[in-house]
Amino acid sequence: MKAVVLKDKRKFEIEDISEPISQNGSVIVSVKKSGICGSDIHYWEAGSPKGLVIGHEYSGTVVNPGSRKDLKVGDRVTALPISPCGNCHACLTGNFQYCHQTWTYATGLSLDSPGSMAYELSVRPDMVIKLPDEISDEEGAMVEPTAVGLHAIHLANIKVGEKVLIIGGGIIGLVCAMFAKKEGASFVALSETNPERGKKAIELQVADKWYDAKNEKLVDKVLEDTVDGYDLVIDCSGSSSAVTSALISAKPGGTVILVGVSMEPITIPSVVGVMRELTIKGAIAYTKEEFQTCIDLMAKKKIDVLRFLSKIVGLSDVQSSYEELTSGISDSIKILVDPNK
Repeated sequence: MKAVVLKDKRKFEIEDISEPISQNGSVIVSVKKSGICGSDIHYWEAGSPKGLVIGHEYSGTVVNPGSRKDLKVGDRVTALPISPCGNCHACLTGNFQYCHQTWTYATGLSLDSPGSMAYELSVRPDMVIKLPDEISDEEGAMVEPTAVGLHAIHLANIKVGEKVLIIGGGIIGLVCAMFAKKEGASFVALSETNPERGKKAIELQVADKWYDAKNEKLVDKVLEDTVDGYDLVIDCSGSSSAVTSALISAKPGGTVILVGVSMEPITIPSVVGVMRELTIKGAIAYTKEEFQTCIDLMAKKKIDVLRFLSKIVGLSDVQSSYEELTSGISDSIKILVDPNK
């Protein structure tokens, strides 16, 4: 079958790979829609690991239910891409996301678990979740990034009336902004290096204002709007400059949530965190409960994530889509891939 395979730095190729088979009770899923994630872009830019079939955000239909007696051929599903051990303290307290094994065999992030940029994939049975009829294939493929945003907002514990700054206008940043407003934030701003994405956040009505992250007077602009800084800052970028901006933009006693991931060590002015007594929290992925919550919210039409969908492309357009998303000039937020297109 056809699949998108990572070959080198910033280079994908479409190759024929073996069709997946059910092993250890795994569920075989025919992919309907697959999302391009910011973490996927890190792998693409690094060109490693070579041979990786990328993709961990997806919806599809069951081809072989494996050991899942509650599933049948044709059922519409999505899945958590993680591989928790099930026995450690993190797992036993419902926090699969920081189990030491969670990312070892993660779907689309490991050579052992080919991802969803292909016609079919094999999925760990206990991670598969059936989709209700009220959710489209497109929404099903966007549950995973939506859950990342929900987890960050839960950690932030926003209080009604607080002012929130989101750094980074990709899908995670905009989902965080969306949930921040639902939690009662009185003012939500977005900091972005790409003006097209900044303007898009306003257009989509998830942010009240956007800042040019390249503006040397960014801190002055923040102080004009907040007097002493934002109550809460959520960084969805992960770069040194972004985390530094997050620390400087938070008010004394404020909170900074680190969602963005850097593949390399970064340098930040830790003295700012010390002198302002900031609360700094890391946020990784989501709990299984939060993943299910996002499905429920979509099914009940409590949230609209389709507004973030920019386009749907085929496997042959994956390479150009990654180039577009990293161009710094496109207003595209979420690009989905339809392997059958």
